[in-house]
Amino acid sequence: MTILDGKKVSNQIKEEIAVEVAQMQERGEKVPHLAAVLVGNDGASLTYVGSKVRSCKKIGFESTLIHLPEDTSEETLLKQVEDLNANPDIDGYIVQLPLPKHIDEQKVLMAVHPDKDVDGFHPTNFGKMALDMESFIPATPFGIMELLRRYNVETEGKHTVVIGRSHIVGRPISILMSQKGKAANATVTLTHSRTKDIKSLTLQADIIVSALGVPNFLKADMVKEGTVIIDVGITRVPDESRERGYYITGDVDFDTLKDKASYITPVPGGVGPMTIAMLLKNTLLARERHQKK
Repeated sequence: MTILDGKKVSNQIKEEIAVEVAQMQERGEKVPHLAAVLVGNDGASLTYVGSKVRSCKKIGFESTLIHLPEDTSEETLLKQVEDLNANPDIDGYIVQLPLPKHIDEQKVLMAVHPDKDVDGFHPTNFGKMALDMESFIPATPFGIMELLRRYNVETEGKHTVVIGRSHIVGRPISILMSQKGKAANATVTLTHSRTKDIKSLTLQADIIVSALGVPNFLKADMVKEGTVIIDVGITRVPDESRERGYYITGDVDFDTLKDKASYITPVPGGVGPMTIAMLLKNTLLARERHQKK
């Protein structure tokens, strides 16, 4: 069994980007600039955005954090999005999800200019990705693909079962792994909450990508020997015996599966760090595209 160490690979990617940024600085060129918009004080979102800001500083990016109060109106947020679209200094930006319930997430994401949509959520980018055209790939699926490539995991002709059909992970990774190229050329089955007898499908799988958000959903009796397991799930489980009052776990029952899998991602330290690394990669790509215009 090999651990797919997302922390180690993400640090390698950040180091590679830092070298490129240092060369830009030596040439007196503009360095990439990533902005993040955070509405409210959701704990997980604050942690995630804070990690992005620290990563930017570490590799030499400029970063801007726009932190708005919980009661910010949809109109005010859309005006902020317009300002970021128009700001030539900002190469890419994200609007951190989830947004407060009184704001229409879809409306806000549609307002983000596709050329600055480094999260890869805009329909223009999603459509281009599906058609094998140059686009921003959603950071988590992008990170999974990069992890598979760097560990030389064989995917060609393999049966991949994806659990979860979200637009952020499940659906894009099912498209990417079925396309031509490295870490792709797989035969993909996309499953979800309405799929009957998921176990019968996971038992056939050579590769499983679980993005369900249900703690320890995937058990040892659902997986055959030698399966590659990618755990995208990340859930805070309350636990008063711990200092933080919770612990982090994934969709996969790691302890019972680690000896059965050929490759497996841990939680934390697997897909999560890759998501931030690929967001930075998308920002670097955005800066390159803007320079060409």
